[in-house]
Order: sequence, then C-alpha cells, then structure tokens
Amino acid sequence: MAGVWFTVAGASAFLAVAAGAFGAHALRGALPADLANVYETAVRYHLMHALAMLCVGVIELRRPHTLLTVSNWCFLAGTVLFSGSLYALSLSGVRWLGAITPFGGVAFLIGWLALAWFGTTLPPKRRF
Repeated sequence: MAGVWFTVAGASAFLAVAAGAFGAHALRGALPADLANVYETAVRYHLMHALAMLCVGVIELRRPHTLLTVSNWCFLAGTVLFSGSLYALSLSGVRWLGAITPFGGVAFLIGWLALAWFGTTLPPKRRF
C-alpha cells in the first residue's frame, strides 16, 4: 500500500501548488482580504499534509503498519474536508461551508495521533 501513497501524495502536492499559483495570480485582488486569507490557509494545510502523506509512505516502505495506513487515510480525508471546504468557501462566499472544516481538522488530528501511536510501537533503538 505504501507505493499508492506516493501517487496520492504527489497528486495532492501538485494540486496544492496549482491552487497556490491560482490564488496568487488569478485571484489576486479578486477576493476580499478575509476570503483570501481563508484560501491561503487551505493551500497551506493542503501542501503540509501532502508532504506528511509522502513521509508516512516512506516510513511504511520500511515498516508497514496499520496505524500508518490509518494516518494517511486521515490526512487525505482531512485535506478533502478541511482544505476543500475552505477552497469552496473562499471561492463561493457561502459561509455555511465553514461548518464542514472542523471535520477535516479532526481527521488531521486523528492522523497525527495515529502516527504518534505508531511511534510507540517501535523498539527504543529501532534503526531505519
């Protein structure tokens, strides 16, 4: 499964960079400042978690574990729910979309907890 995460992480990072470029160029001056900040937050979390998925995939190559798979699925779900809802909110101005965002935040948190839990399964002097 680890190899699949390279594809997912690469595609997600590509989309995050494309969204960032779109925001910096096509949306410059087109959004009110508050919505431009919302869009920027979406891009930041999107790219951060694309890189996290890549890192977890690398770890999973050496030490496959269910907690790593859970972590990456949560990072992906968080990206869709958190960043996706913020992209939609900022581009549409429909404020109720912000009610979806916390579900993505919880998915991110669960993903990070799963990764931390995985860390407790490693022997104290485990070498990668």
